Amino acid sequence: MSTLHRHFVFATASGFCGIAWNDAGITRFQLPAKSADAAERMLLRRAPGAGPGVPPAAVSEAVAAAKRYFEGEETDFSQLQLDLDGQDDFCQRVYAAARRLKWGQTTTYGALAKELGGGPEAARDVGQAMARNPIPLIIPCHRVLAAGGKLGGFSAPGGAASKKHMLGLEGVRFETPNGGQASFEF
Repeated sequence: MSTLHRHFVFATASGFCGIAWNDAGITRFQLPAKSADAAERMLLRRAPGAGPGVPPAAVSEAVAAAKRYFEGEETDFSQLQLDLDGQDDFCQRVYAAARRLKWGQTTTYGALAKELGGGPEAARDVGQAMARNPIPLIIPCHRVLAAGGKLGGFSAPGGAASKKHMLGLEGVRFETPNGGQASFEF
């Protein structure tokens, strides 16, 4: 496996995203930021040493899919090749289970924990794995909700508002508390 990492920043309908890869697959994804510089800065915090590069065909496919996703087009990322080297076995199992969630399909941390053979106490571990997800969107942690189908937290830029926006692109709706208008900031 190559340790040489490359990265690429690109515009989407929701802001600028970034992607990093090596010869084994995609290693990092940066959800939308307001500027290309901000996206690159955030991506390189999680992929230090990755130099700029021209995406190979498989990564170009991921870039095109991300652009379609943020335009609201139903998108399937499940066939993209990822490199999760360095992630422990539990996280890899959580990420594999999350990748089986299809467009507009959600589950909860507890249900995912149960699917993996854990009890209710494992829901927190699933949440922690999701918070450390190196490849959000492609590993769709935004589709995993808190107990009772509540939105829950989101460690990406924009926090829960970003999660709500992404789910909204997929047709999943949440009531805004107190009847107020939700703000989506990336």
